[in-house]
Amino acid sequence: MRASEVSRAVAAARSVASSLGLTADDAIVLQDSNKLTLRLLPCDVVARVAAVAPVAQQVAQFEVELAQRLVESGCPVAALDPRVEPGVHERDGFLVTLWTYYEPGSSREISPVEYAKALERLHAGMRELDFPAPHFMDRVEHAQRLVASHDLTPELADADRELLDDTLRSLRRVIGERGGAEQLLHGEPHPGNVLSTENGLLFIDLETCCRGPVEFDLAHAPDEVGEHYSGVSPDLLRECRALVLAIIATWRWELGDQLPDGRRLGAEWLDQIRALRFSAG
Repeated sequence: MRASEVSRAVAAARSVASSLGLTADDAIVLQDSNKLTLRLLPCDVVARVAAVAPVAQQVAQFEVELAQRLVESGCPVAALDPRVEPGVHERDGFLVTLWTYYEPGSSREISPVEYAKALERLHAGMRELDFPAPHFMDRVEHAQRLVASHDLTPELADADRELLDDTLRSLRRVIGERGGAEQLLHGEPHPGNVLSTENGLLFIDLETCCRGPVEFDLAHAPDEVGEHYSGVSPDLLRECRALVLAIIATWRWELGDQLPDGRRLGAEWLDQIRALRFSAG
């Protein structure tokens, strides 16, 4: 979130919590990316705050409804705060959702085995849900549109644009030709979206859920996690990792991208894509 918006976002979250009967005299920033995640005190609730934007209300409502279904199914995900009615609250140009705060576990280090088992549990529960979600290839199509538009990615150099276009196009074809089983996925179960709590590992940020092969989810996790997840296709996982790298590298060059230090990350990821292609050749 832009630095100029943070103080207003905090005020909006505190105002929403107070209007629902929760005392929110203070706020601690837990995470600042495309959304702002806060711990409000002394009520001890987690507020996720996003700027109002096209489809933002729909996305936030999608996350709230999916979280409720997954918690009911016993999946390892963070729950909404039980003291207020589930919903999306709009205040001063921001959308606010309220979640349970979980005390950190005794160890902040997450072992690859523990990570893999928690993701397997999440996937097992998701397989049982009939819940509409976009396909993971929609994400690829969006990245391709960004790469194709100089207006949307004006700072992307021509050589880098060609690299991303070729990478996205070839991986989309190769992965699509593999076929295979698909299901509901988290969408971005990277370490930043996993909480190590007294209740075990819990996944957060469900707005990115999509349908696809489990290898697409594993591509967001550390490499060692895939080694402990049963029934994985090594070739598909390798291709999904390269695809994810190309997608997130593209996002960092989009006009208006709000991820802190995004351009530097985008340049680093482009270098990694070049290295992958060079080693493959």
